[in-house]
Amino acid sequence: MTFAMLDLTPAQLALCFAPALINLWAIWHAATRKFSSPIEQAVWIAAGMLVPVLGGLAYLCFGLRRSNKV
Repeated sequence: MTFAMLDLTPAQLALCFAPALINLWAIWHAATRKFSSPIEQAVWIAAGMLVPVLGGLAYLCFGLRRSNKV
């Protein structure tokens, strides 16, 4: 049994990379936005880095509303 990325359809590849892309976007978004305190911003960035998929999803659910444009 072998695994080849070329055997996957584009939809399957998107499903494989979607969690990583959401997480990378959440880290970038938290880093470029303003929060009520610098510690809160650092916590969101750390959550995205230390708890990869759940940190990004938590930022989408809770952190996005707490951020403001710079």
